[in-house]
Amino acid sequence: MGGEVSETCIMPQVIALALLGAGLYASYRWFKRTTREIAAQMQSAEERLRQEAASRIERNLGALEYDPSSGVYRPAQKP
Repeated sequence: MGGEVSETCIMPQVIALALLGAGLYASYRWFKRTTREIAAQMQSAEERLRQEAASRIERNLGALEYDPSSGVYRPAQKP
């Protein structure tokens, strides 16, 4: 009779432990999937920035002179 009482008392704990394990596993899978999605987004953004940087053409304008009337720097006029 004592064995039956301890078995019925243990069952709710086993069920709770199984539910906890299932919840932890589901959380782990969600975290893993979210991490992969973020990494993919970061990689695509980085690739897009690299392509934009490669497409820019840098020019050497030479010396710049300040134009006080407009307040901007302009390439120096060659004599």
